[in-house]
Amino acid sequence: MNTGDRRSLPAARRPASPRDDTREILRHWQEAVPQDRLAHLVKDATRAFMRALQVRLAGHGVTFGHWTFLRVLWETDGITQKALSVRAGVMEPTTFAAVTAMERRGYVTRRQRPGNRKNVYVHLTREGRALERKLVPLAEDVNRIGVRGVAPARVAIARDVLLAIIANLAQDETMAADTPARRPHKRATVA
Repeated sequence: MNTGDRRSLPAARRPASPRDDTREILRHWQEAVPQDRLAHLVKDATRAFMRALQVRLAGHGVTFGHWTFLRVLWETDGITQKALSVRAGVMEPTTFAAVTAMERRGYVTRRQRPGNRKNVYVHLTREGRALERKLVPLAEDVNRIGVRGVAPARVAIARDVLLAIIANLAQDETMAADTPARRPHKRATVA
């Protein structure tokens, strides 16, 4: 049973709005499957964070997808479109479409360097850079709300645990790449 997927809920129990969706996810974890796999819990927590930020970004006319790329560019402006894909964790066609849309909105420009027609570099415009001052506080607010009522020591433990999980899975991925029989398929999904 795909316990973390809202589509697996009977049609009569499907939430009507994102707010109801988050409440249904919470109810699901508290009542139906309190001991289900950690991967599902992390995914649902991520979805709740994303929805809360999406609502706030929409007030500024920015999509969550654009936020993902803007965050990378605020840290490393002028990287190649391919490097932007890697850092954002998405496929190159997705990056191409997003950068094209962001260029139309005036957030970025694409340039090639003289003597290198192969690589396309993505640069923030003044407007794209200015969004950082408006949007980062929204994300910080979502993070504050997400840990409201949780002792700082417990938040620190949660961060340590999640970082350890990421490190363990990165190590496993490296080992899998070295073992032909363990190489994952192109599109792996979390079980």
